[in-house]
Amino acid sequence: MKHIFKPGDTKVYNKLVTTADFARFDDGLVHAVCSTFSLAQAVEWAGRLFVLDMKEEDEEGIGTFLNINHKSPAFEGDIIEITAILSLVHGNDVVCRFEARVNDRLIADGETGQKILKKEKLARVLAPKQV
Repeated sequence: MKHIFKPGDTKVYNKLVTTADFARFDDGLVHAVCSTFSLAQAVEWAGRLFVLDMKEEDEEGIGTFLNINHKSPAFEGDIIEITAILSLVHGNDVVCRFEARVNDRLIADGETGQKILKKEKLARVLAPKQV
């Protein structure tokens, strides 16, 4: 694992809201706005941008937690700018705060965590259990 960032460093990811991001469940469309679920995936990607630069060839990242405070809607065609701010690198843990905005409007904030592990260890952990 490469230690090339310091707390306060940022990465930015821009997410275009499409109909695929709308809030829907098995019973159909709930709201024609970006769902918390879709927003969460984009937020994790923003934090992963640090991991992509930090991991070695024989390593991979895995999510460990996500805290998201969804505060305002984002509509089809909006571009959500997600800024991940590195909070902490401790051992192989990578923690980021984030803000998601459409222009000046705060859509969400919160925190994400990822862990960088050797691919072989990750494969063992994620292997189906034999019964």
